[in-house]
Amino acid sequence: MSEPIELTKITIIQKDTANKIREAYIGDFEEPVLYGVHGGVKKFYGVETNPEYPSTLDHIVASAGG
Repeated sequence: MSEPIELTKITIIQKDTANKIREAYIGDFEEPVLYGVHGGVKKFYGVETNPEYPSTLDHIVASAGG
């Protein structure tokens, strides 16, 4: 098996557990990526959020589609 090309340190901070809002600090990027819920994901969790943020599922789909 070959050596990893990149290892990324990621820190997740729960900002608002009631609204499912999280900040992700990825590698050496200074600005966090904000995650939350919207649309059907809000309905699944039974929460009303304001503002809405993309979910981690959105991030995975965007990265796979890129």
